[in-house]
Amino acid sequence: MKERIVLLTIITSLLILLYFFQNNMNTPCAFLTILGFMIIYTAYMQIAFKHRVRKQKKHPVEKNYNYIPFVSIFIPAHNEGCVIENTIENISKIEYPKYEIIVIDDRSTDNTAEVLDKICKANPKIKYFSRTQDAFPGKSAVLNDALKIAKGEAILVFDADARVKPDFLKELVPSLEPPQVGAVQARKVIINREQNFLTRCQDNEMAVDTHFQVGRDSVKGAVELRGNGELIKREALEDVGGWNIYTITDDLDLSTRMQIKGWDVRFCPDICVYEEGVVAYIPLLRQRRRWIEGSIRRYLEHFSDVLTSKDMSLRVSLDMTAYITEFILPVWMVSEVLIQSYRFIKDDPNWILSSMALSSLMCVFFIVALFYSLRKYVKLKPLDNFIQSVETAIYIVVLWFPLAIFIIFKIIFMKNTLAWGKTQHGNAKMTKTKIETEKQEQGTLIKV
Repeated sequence: MKERIVLLTIITSLLILLYFFQNNMNTPCAFLTILGFMIIYTAYMQIAFKHRVRKQKKHPVEKNYNYIPFVSIFIPAHNEGCVIENTIENISKIEYPKYEIIVIDDRSTDNTAEVLDKICKANPKIKYFSRTQDAFPGKSAVLNDALKIAKGEAILVFDADARVKPDFLKELVPSLEPPQVGAVQARKVIINREQNFLTRCQDNEMAVDTHFQVGRDSVKGAVELRGNGELIKREALEDVGGWNIYTITDDLDLSTRMQIKGWDVRFCPDICVYEEGVVAYIPLLRQRRRWIEGSIRRYLEHFSDVLTSKDMSLRVSLDMTAYITEFILPVWMVSEVLIQSYRFIKDDPNWILSSMALSSLMCVFFIVALFYSLRKYVKLKPLDNFIQSVETAIYIVVLWFPLAIFIIFKIIFMKNTLAWGKTQHGNAKMTKTKIETEKQEQGTLIKV
């Protein structure tokens, strides 16, 4: 009920604002105001990033490799019999002196338990336990159960399809050392990028997410955990009461609660965790539905805490507020175009052409961001970069806009079911050329 009231208040305020602009001034001013804010804030993040790079060149900060906390590595597995063996084999090759691996069979109905039993008999250093079928569902509950038996001063969480280089933990851990830092997130990369159009767009989507995460990190804003490849200080985790079992996006919810408590979350773009991209549209739709719903609900649930927190920094609060617009913007744009179209049909005074032009201009803004991100992180040739920037922008609009609008409708009018929408793994296909390229560029890291 609280989430519905907050969301209804926001939507009502949005409609009142739309009505005000339409009746007291030309509506393009509203779009230009939002677009201007987006451009200014993006420029601010970019300037902060460039300043940090120049500062690092002048006064290099060496990583403290003597900071070696004991790390517990959690790998939750729900019906992951087809991928979990290769994942454990890969994670077991991590070169770090003090760590343990805990694999959790979460109520699996396939052969996951049998595979884990075989692996653990061959390698006693790997721990695993199975949760009973009547256990509380969800990744958060799984992680809380694992925390009870973990010895680590820090917790590293991997998905069941994760692949990393052997030095992953050695390079990531130093970023966790500062006392105010509660968690660190590695950059996510799609391992089967070239399998089809969807996997390519997902990898491009990860690249632009990296671009914005780097920007948020540069301004010490509200960097978000991404579930796979997240390293969390145990002290910070216990300070916020562990993972929230009533959320469908454990990582986003944890990020927000940690920031409310005053903990920093940092992002490391040079340290990668590789995962499978979803290869079919319907499963991708389910995954993104969960991501969007979980993200919106965590903002609504913690809305009052964000406003009243004495521990959250002003920069984090402003950054978090700025990013809430990514969910409000689709509703704003669609509502505006529909209202102006209705006025056009009724032959009333309208701004339909201006509204459509400015909506297109916002799409151009995202294409530019994609172009920059793909050039920096995917390193495409200029023509390929432009083509993929356009097609990925279309992919994002087609996928995210309808889902954001549907989820807002669902939260207001439908029951919260906490439906997980599990991502299916084991469908990645990589060509020999792709594997060889990854090994040459990234080092040995894959076994698919």
